[in-house]
Amino acid sequence: MVNREHLCSNHPFATPQTIESIAHSALAEMRFEGRISFENLEFAARDFGNRYHLMPSAVLHPKSVSDISSILRYVYDLGLSSELKVAARGHGHSLEGQAQAYRGVVISMESLRAPEMSFHGGKHPYVDVSAGELWINILHESLKQGLTPRSWTDYLRLTVGGTLSNAGISGQAFRHGPQINNVHQLQVVTGRGEVVTCSDEQNTDLFHAVLGGLGQFGIITQARIALEPAPKMVKWIRALYSDFSTFARDQEHLISSNNSFDYVEGFIIINRTGLLNNWRSSFSPKDPIQADQFNSDGKLLFCLEVAKYYNPRESDNIDQDIDTLLSELSYIRSTLFLSEVSYVNFLDRVHVSEVKLREEGLWEVPHPWLNLLVPRSRIHEFVAEVFGNIVKDTSSGPVLIYPVNKARWKSGTSLITPDDDVFYLIAFLSSAMPSSTGKDGLKHILSQNKKILSFSQRPYLGIKQYLPHYSTEEEWEAHFGPHWEVFYRRKLSYDPLAILAPGQRIFRRGMAYALQ
Repeated sequence: MVNREHLCSNHPFATPQTIESIAHSALAEMRFEGRISFENLEFAARDFGNRYHLMPSAVLHPKSVSDISSILRYVYDLGLSSELKVAARGHGHSLEGQAQAYRGVVISMESLRAPEMSFHGGKHPYVDVSAGELWINILHESLKQGLTPRSWTDYLRLTVGGTLSNAGISGQAFRHGPQINNVHQLQVVTGRGEVVTCSDEQNTDLFHAVLGGLGQFGIITQARIALEPAPKMVKWIRALYSDFSTFARDQEHLISSNNSFDYVEGFIIINRTGLLNNWRSSFSPKDPIQADQFNSDGKLLFCLEVAKYYNPRESDNIDQDIDTLLSELSYIRSTLFLSEVSYVNFLDRVHVSEVKLREEGLWEVPHPWLNLLVPRSRIHEFVAEVFGNIVKDTSSGPVLIYPVNKARWKSGTSLITPDDDVFYLIAFLSSAMPSSTGKDGLKHILSQNKKILSFSQRPYLGIKQYLPHYSTEEEWEAHFGPHWEVFYRRKLSYDPLAILAPGQRIFRRGMAYALQ
């Protein structure tokens, strides 16, 4: 049975305001290898979603794990006499204020770069990294060793701890699973301030809890990431479909084949004029004459995006392999476009768009993104309803859609997925234009998202949110379903005062929890 009980206050005669004043004064007097700031905190109240702006009282810039342990131990020792909360912030790419802590302490994890990356070769190579390290930096350093991580996100300016706290899903996930599948060991600071090393063999429950755990059980401070030999080049291919059933069948064929591409994604396009001409800056048409005759105006189209990795000496064989794979697919032949790029440029492809958007002042706008995991058994129903009746245009941002095979994913983590063995990631990656009242305005996009969610929340569909955002414990309980009891028990074990990750809005601070 789970029992909740209030702990005794360390300051029984003080008011809440006095307690907070005492707590913050004590924080200012604490000594850290890094530093703690009480001014110029605006950056910690912002994120990529750019919709929530919750100002903290302090920001810790740690230089060591002991800095993080010390501040969490201090807050934990305050017990229920304080409402002080702590959030770990990576590169600030959260969408709904998940890495913010109103009147609390934000830990700026990018300041934690110790220890330096340490590479280990052999049959199963890996790298030990700080959780505050960016994946783009790991890529560049790994390539110097002739190695690379196996699984990625589409955008690489994210911290290790941030993606491992969610999942880290991209077009390689059908083969290698998400990034949480490709980590051997973690160092974690729990909500009690304890520093714990965990893996599949050591402190296993904590290891599984923090992977996909939304920051609820501890702050990841170090990670051991699996590596493999790195390719140098990539054949990058796009082709269009006008029929979803054919598109889905081909995608599912590719992710189930032993000999397939190394990356499989896709996206949905509605009413995009001159689509193929827009591709020509990066891709070349297989048949330029037929491509010129293709008209995308007003149509609902599905784009298959695949990639094959290789080294230059394998070029002839790789072309044959690609031709064989493509011959098994039923895309519109006139829409086949190809590109040959370096491995680095392929993985870092989103950064090119980021640079352009920053130059135009369109990067730091609201991003009301919505990410869903849809069971294969319901994908046709979902596409028919959402893209038949709700979403009429995709001009406000890309809509990704691709299947993954859950059989290759680690079980027992905190990540919640549909029950089907194969499910689709569908990501509505919208950008809201400032001051717009049209289809690319924030009000319209939020209204559209609400309609999509209203349909998706029908229980029989079995759809789950990825990067979930809810406001009440009841909604979170519904999200976790039969896994809620395990999630709740882990919270009791590793963060019993609900100090961590308040921006997720899962547990209330000020209540103590105990297992009896």
